[in-house]
Amino acid sequence: MSDGIRPTLQELIALRASAQRRPPARRGRHSVTGPSASSLRGRGMEYAESREYVAGDDVRHIDWRLTARSGRTHTKLFQAERERLTLIVADTSPLLYFGTRVRFKSVQAARAGAVAAWQAVRDGDRLAILRGSATEAPIPPASGTRGALRVLDALVRWYANPPVDDLGLAFALDHAARLLRPGSRLLVLAEPHSVAGIPDTRWTALAAHHDVVVLLLTDPLETDPPLRQLPFAAGDRRIELDLASPGQREAWQGEFQAPLERALDRLPSRGVQVRTLSTDAASDAWLVALGRAQSQVA
Repeated sequence: MSDGIRPTLQELIALRASAQRRPPARRGRHSVTGPSASSLRGRGMEYAESREYVAGDDVRHIDWRLTARSGRTHTKLFQAERERLTLIVADTSPLLYFGTRVRFKSVQAARAGAVAAWQAVRDGDRLAILRGSATEAPIPPASGTRGALRVLDALVRWYANPPVDDLGLAFALDHAARLLRPGSRLLVLAEPHSVAGIPDTRWTALAAHHDVVVLLLTDPLETDPPLRQLPFAAGDRRIELDLASPGQREAWQGEFQAPLERALDRLPSRGVQVRTLSTDAASDAWLVALGRAQSQVA
């Protein structure tokens, strides 16, 4: 098992049971609970090939580019798209590699990502993951246990230590937007400070075509510090903060609680589901909250 500082592949594999014992949610439009479920996911149909037009073909499907190049009318053929894409975006901000209860926020992020991966396997989705890096390519989409294990391996590597080439959450979301298809499911594992730097228009654009969930990783010391003096190491120096002092407590809240509260306030108005997960909580606790929210909109 993990020491709480670095995730292990064994503990992420063990989370399969907690993710897959939850019954799949019935899905209507945008994958929320509804009166009926479709066996098709995503856009429903995807382009397969083009052939010459014959009488009776739907004129709305004419392939105008190929028609112009060949001088003969061609029509597009489509096939059912039966596998939705679940894409996990892993924030690897240095602020995540910290924790005071049970485990680091980075380890909790890895565990939450593993829960999402096993949930995607249960739902029959293809699964991919990426982080904010210009040197490491995303883990490409794959389905089943093979796809999940590739994602889990990436989570273990990325959340063992802060990657030296981290370019931030905004870079990762730019990359994600190029990979997603309409109807995809997007899970963003993020530090609240990282979310604060993303403009509202970015979230609105993502939520317009995809199911977007942002999971904010928190630690009890950040959200509910004790009313007393606390010692901290700052490099080679030792400093003490008196969190019983109104001035220092207000500064603490502005640094740690304000970014979290802003995200919780503004993201839902942009069509994004947002949840928090503390380092001392069960790693699948956010799924319970997500299920409750979906049932309320049925």
